[in-house]
Amino acid sequence: MKKPSRRDAGIIAAAVSAEPGTPKLDNASMSDIAQALATGQIDATALTKSYLARIAAYDRGGPALNAVRALNPDALAIAGKLDGTRPSAQRPLAGIPILVKDNIATGDKQPTTAGSLALEGAHARDDATIVKLLRDAGAVVLGKANLTEFSNMLAIDMSHGYSSLGGQVKNPYAPTLVDDDAIPVVSPGGSSAGSAVAVAAGLCAAAVGTETSGSLLFPASQNGLVTVKPTVGLVSRAGIVPIAHSQDTAGPMTRTVRDAAMLLNVLAARDPLDPVTERQRRPADYTAGLTRDAMKGARIGVPSDHADPLNDCYYGKLPPRSAKVMAEAIAVLQDLGAVIVRANMPTLGWIGGPGTTMAVLNRNPLSRHKGTVARPPVVFIYELKRDLDLYLRDWATNTEIRSIADIVAFNAAHAERALRFGQDHFLAANMTRGDLSEREYKSARAMDLLSAKTRGMDAYMNRHKLDAVLFPGAAGCGITAKAGYPSVMVPAGFISGSDGKDTPDYPLGITFAGRAWSEHKLLRLAHAYEQASNMRKPPPGLAAL
Repeated sequence: MKKPSRRDAGIIAAAVSAEPGTPKLDNASMSDIAQALATGQIDATALTKSYLARIAAYDRGGPALNAVRALNPDALAIAGKLDGTRPSAQRPLAGIPILVKDNIATGDKQPTTAGSLALEGAHARDDATIVKLLRDAGAVVLGKANLTEFSNMLAIDMSHGYSSLGGQVKNPYAPTLVDDDAIPVVSPGGSSAGSAVAVAAGLCAAAVGTETSGSLLFPASQNGLVTVKPTVGLVSRAGIVPIAHSQDTAGPMTRTVRDAAMLLNVLAARDPLDPVTERQRRPADYTAGLTRDAMKGARIGVPSDHADPLNDCYYGKLPPRSAKVMAEAIAVLQDLGAVIVRANMPTLGWIGGPGTTMAVLNRNPLSRHKGTVARPPVVFIYELKRDLDLYLRDWATNTEIRSIADIVAFNAAHAERALRFGQDHFLAANMTRGDLSEREYKSARAMDLLSAKTRGMDAYMNRHKLDAVLFPGAAGCGITAKAGYPSVMVPAGFISGSDGKDTPDYPLGITFAGRAWSEHKLLRLAHAYEQASNMRKPPPGLAAL
């Protein structure tokens, strides 16, 4: 079990004496917590102490989930200043404790490390734009959530939720089940694993994670949560340790659709530090119109055609229990009045265009595929060097690390601690020019948009006149991420088994995906399904204190 740092231990000690009568937080929605704060049933200090007590009991102790990499030493002081402020239209998150993923900059006493030993102790010159928005809305930034190191872009086949600085995050539905290499059999999801596990286990009211391709959707599915992977450009990326600006975004991780809509209201804002946000389109309120009848008449595409099994990539190879969950979810949608359209996605959409991946030798000592050739996206490898170098130049302080080359060298010099899974992706990225001038990069980006957007999602939705596309779990993350399109995940049921091993039951979600700026429509559809199905169940063994 990972021991808390001396600083974290002091923060936790202040919380163990949380007042009796504070709310039961194991499964409380953020909406209910806001209501309790607004009516004076609780205050921000008591609420923050209660979450810190749960972190002490379940993240540092008990099953040692390891979802919280570090606590904010100022959390209780911030909460104390908010005790007289109740949530309102101007400050909707007043007094609500929220965790942010540890690749999101905070210009306070908390380091921003991306989970990397190379960035241990590194701070940021300022808050990321979305952190400023959270603070302006009254949120208590409780701490930093653990993550897959550098958002799962350091190494091939890296364990989801592992970082050299923070250790391994565990799935709360099966926290004791690990393989011979101490890797969880039931993945906590990656790379926003800590954010997801913390919300699922009731360690915070909500969390913010990030995604380039699947890093919000996968952990949300694995932990029975709601998330929104926004249209690229809806949420500012300024101050977020990047992978690839073409696809990077941040988004909420919550226990209900309404909570996700509340948090998205705060996060979605134009930002001159991230010019892509200047084109954003959003409603005044994402919580408006969240009704059960929103599904009536909606045309939902199910990309599955049993008559064309070789092209049935999203549903055709689902294990029996996953297929059952999806069949039951589709039945609920039909009962709500949705029109289900079954047809395979155009092949090019999910296969991808020529030249969109590149060969990288897998040297990961723990990978079962060691010595074979992996094929990560070209866009990721090329944009990583340019974007990460810019972050280190413009945002990082209190560190001598100034480039991806510095990280590669540091890791090599501290291989025993820093390179449990290698750094093959970083080695490949470091060999690029770092200015995105290469023809192969430009071609790959153009082909990603042509295959996933124009000939994939656009062609599919146009042909069948769809309001949304339904994917099992995070299966559709790649095609929507390349297109820059939004997705909303909602819990759909439970499955078991992983990699041929028996496991306890753990969650499976469904994803509603659509066109750019359609978050409001997707949230309305997801809310209608959520209210009719009510499939979320909190992890066992993490009862209210």
